[in-house]
Amino acid sequence: MEVCLIRHTTPIFEPGMIYGRTELLLHADFPAELEAVRAKLGKDFEIMYSSPALRCIQLARALYTDVLTDPRLQELDFGGWEGKTWNTVDQQALQAWMDDFVNVCTPGGESMMQMYARVEAFWKELGQSGYDKVAIVTHAGVIRLILSIVRQIDLQDIFNINVSYGEVIRVEVH
Repeated sequence: MEVCLIRHTTPIFEPGMIYGRTELLLHADFPAELEAVRAKLGKDFEIMYSSPALRCIQLARALYTDVLTDPRLQELDFGGWEGKTWNTVDQQALQAWMDDFVNVCTPGGESMMQMYARVEAFWKELGQSGYDKVAIVTHAGVIRLILSIVRQIDLQDIFNINVSYGEVIRVEVH
């Protein structure tokens, strides 16, 4: 099975803002970014999944008519940090999370391990779906986790994987 992992296009947000589940509008450059994604993606996939976040759904629906949303494709839930900036959250809690983001939950949010469990469940289910070519519009965190599964990368190393806005990454799953 070939899977095209697509990160949503550039959102509008303040520098340093923490946004996992926070709803954001897409940048005014969306039409040009959409065309760039469309050119990289092609049209020969059988199904498209999307995170329920508006920034993903808007891109997915512009690319494909029938889009299935799945909450397991949502970005990390930063809980009480959502909408704040990195320098305004409790710095001790931030340091504890940065020291072990794999296992430590953000206040009222989730850990990377919890996020991994839901993404892995989606990925396993997709692997049993029988599709040959799938597209998924989602977030950098979800894409990194899928790549960690496919490439067997340790979770503590996933931030070494760069995923740009509007990037299309193809993976083969056997």
